[in-house]
This record gives sequence, structure tokens and C-alpha cells, in this order.
Amino acid sequence: MLYVIKCVDKADHLQVRLDNRAAHVEYLKSYGEKVFAAGPTLGEEDDQMNGSVVILDLENRTEAEKFCANDPYAAAGLFESVTISKWKKVLPAD
Repeated sequence: MLYVIKCVDKADHLQVRLDNRAAHVEYLKSYGEKVFAAGPTLGEEDDQMNGSVVILDLENRTEAEKFCANDPYAAAGLFESVTISKWKKVLPAD
């Protein structure tokens, strides 16, 4: 099952993101082919990173919650909010 994880950064926390970015990227890489897509969201005015979207192919919501809890960004206190949603890919067809 695909899960979309949408994270919104706390205001004025860009430096926290930058300081923990390498660890976060390595954490994502540790999930290998389970990562369907991942990347930062950007501000409309300044293209500054302000959140994250990660789509993972996981067995269940518990695994998605575990991913979120162990993310270096979460451990650093970066996020204002995190949502987890099941997602069904329709297009493009494989």
C-alpha cells in the first residue's frame, strides 16, 4: 500500500532542516525501493524549503508511523505537523 506523508516545517526552522538534511536523505535511502517519491515542498514567493512529501510503499499504517517517528527531521523537532494518508496511484499507468 502506498502512503503519502506530508510534513510542514515550523516557521523559521530552515536552519534545522539544513543541519539535518544529510541524515534525512540517508534515512530515506535506507528504505530503498520502498520510496516511491520524496522531496521538499517550496515556498511560493522564495522557493525556500518549507516541508516534505514522501510516498512510501509499506505494509500498513504502523510502518508509516514508524518511518515518521524515526526520521532525523522529526527527532530534530523540525515539523509543525505530519499527516499520513493512504494513496492509490492511477496515472501514469505502469
